[in-house]
Amino acid sequence: MQELREPGETVRKCNLDLAPEAPWRCPDPCSGYERRLADVNWSHGKLVVAPTPPEPASLEGVAELLDEAEDIVNAAGPAILAEIDRDQPRQPFWRRFRKK
Repeated sequence: MQELREPGETVRKCNLDLAPEAPWRCPDPCSGYERRLADVNWSHGKLVVAPTPPEPASLEGVAELLDEAEDIVNAAGPAILAEIDRDQPRQPFWRRFRKK
């Protein structure tokens, strides 16, 4: 999947979650990879997105870093949902069944 961000910046990521470094890196022969028609032998105009930048020299520890980030987000999730539920006004019981 490719997303457009700031002007001239693109993000390519995998939504299949098949690799330890997912979503930022695919396993070497990825079983879920399919070449998109838009990437195959088309001539692009000047509005085409920039090519994928080269990978950094060292990707050591990336999987551990992503696991830690995922743990932080998963730990914060229930508290955030509870805060949202607390901030939303409650409807009286009888209004839930009222026809609109």
